[in-house]
Amino acid sequence: MSKIFLFPFLLALMLLCLLCVPASAEAPADAVAMTRLMGNGINLGNTMEACNNGMSGGNITDSTAYYETLWGQPVTTAEMVRAMKDAGFDTLRIPVAWMTNAAHLDKGDYTISPAYLTRVEEIVNYALDAGMYVIVNDHWDGGWWGMFGSDTPETRDLAMAAYTSMWQQIAEHFAAYDYRLIFESANEELGARFDENSPLYCQDSIAHTLPDNQRYLLTNQVNQAFVDTVRAAGGHNADRFLLIAGYETDISMTCDSRFRMPEDTVPGRLMVSVHYYNPWSYCGSNSAKGATLWGKKKDFEEMYSLLSRLQLFTSAGYGVVIGEYGALPANDGYKANAPAYHKAFLDCCDALDLTSCLWDCSGYFIRRDLAMGDEEMAAVYAGRNAASEAGKDYNDIAAAGKASLDSTIEAAPESLVSTDFTLTDDTCVAWIMFSEGNWSLSYSVGDIYTPDSISPGIKATDAEITGPGTYTVALDFTGTEKGYAENTAFSAVGIANGETLHPDWCIMITELKINGEPVKLKGRNYTCSDDGKCTRTNLFNEWVDMKSARSGARVLFGDLTGISATVLDRELPAMQKISTLEVTFRYEARK
Repeated sequence: MSKIFLFPFLLALMLLCLLCVPASAEAPADAVAMTRLMGNGINLGNTMEACNNGMSGGNITDSTAYYETLWGQPVTTAEMVRAMKDAGFDTLRIPVAWMTNAAHLDKGDYTISPAYLTRVEEIVNYALDAGMYVIVNDHWDGGWWGMFGSDTPETRDLAMAAYTSMWQQIAEHFAAYDYRLIFESANEELGARFDENSPLYCQDSIAHTLPDNQRYLLTNQVNQAFVDTVRAAGGHNADRFLLIAGYETDISMTCDSRFRMPEDTVPGRLMVSVHYYNPWSYCGSNSAKGATLWGKKKDFEEMYSLLSRLQLFTSAGYGVVIGEYGALPANDGYKANAPAYHKAFLDCCDALDLTSCLWDCSGYFIRRDLAMGDEEMAAVYAGRNAASEAGKDYNDIAAAGKASLDSTIEAAPESLVSTDFTLTDDTCVAWIMFSEGNWSLSYSVGDIYTPDSISPGIKATDAEITGPGTYTVALDFTGTEKGYAENTAFSAVGIANGETLHPDWCIMITELKINGEPVKLKGRNYTCSDDGKCTRTNLFNEWVDMKSARSGARVLFGDLTGISATVLDRELPAMQKISTLEVTFRYEARK
């Protein structure tokens, strides 16, 4: 081709490339300023991360819509994304299953399908064209992250090779996209999910139960590899804003000193990602009618207190993105006080300089209807978009958010139920912490005695501890919607202030009844404390590592033989429909 004809050809090619990529704009000065522009976001949940983990790798069909609709969501359209923007959402987070849907990692091949990359790019463009910011991550992805914790060095090496190659391919594909596209290093996988034994990806090896220190170290290594890989991929990746997944995206665990933000070649371009579903017994309950009550003064105060911990990062110049949150819609509708929960959460975000993305799978924003499904929730988000805050000084926005939250707290009730005991520093109260097998019903889970953290219909019989002796605590589920609890995911007997007022005392279960009938324990219960204040004996707690737990365990007569954190046998027929649960125990000083 002659030079005369080559120039117009190259010019046309350049123009075509410019048309394919949304126009660039000037990037904000730093990551904190970036999060202010991102406003309130929403997740495109159960869509591009939907996967069939029974299939070996992706490409089982030429149609990417197979995966996109696999978990019940409609095919994403530009009209749908514009409607999200109109509803008050300024950022779209797109969870993606790259390795399971678009590669053959189980066969050692981590090449991403061009068709899947192209489809994700189409959705990215829908959002950018609508004036939104976009976050793309790798999201659970069939559990391949368990390869990092494999007992086989080859599997561990393959995990890191796949991870870095995955981000190299993604970053190179989107290299021409400007700062409005953000990459997120992971979802909730950095932590305990290193131990996950995926049947697809850990066939020839098993995952270790890694010590916490090793998990933190591996988390930091993965996040550093993410930053290094993206930065080396060329184009706008050289200074792209990057979102660093926190440790299990848990706020407290991410604020731990063992979690380290990566080193970066460009200052002010890193943000940290955490999630907020507190309390899970309210947010995550599958039943709106059975969810733990929420909305007292203390609930709002605890929300602000926990989110305030994230100032550890904003004060150091890192932006904070709460990549998922929400009082999730249940099978039977929206939860009581859900609008108040979300409004207070957004007030906290304004007050503390945080941005967030609602987790949504057509629960609040109904994609087929192109609109919010609840008027109260629609009103919460309608006036919280970036356009409504344009031109405002951030300090004014923060002050308004805090004032709104303070007003909500002042108007909130002290308690949502009447209680038999008022706990003071000089009193002890025993109770049964309980979460149903499907997490729908619960009562006062955690080391702090909160008797109004209770699912409607549960009747609790707690006991005031007045000294050594025998006590009985119980739960009655007959007044709940179903009339029973389906097994237990977690349960324990707790004694508030037990460690403070009665140090070295022990709980010895003498009888446990289900539906009025005594049952045999599977092992011996033991006494322990997680916080140095509440005394506890676990009934069913499968997260306990018994090897390390033994160092802090105590029993009445000193012999630790046969102790267990899962003395309740979940396989008992009575456990499938628990109408009543009753525990009688001796409480006295260790002999």
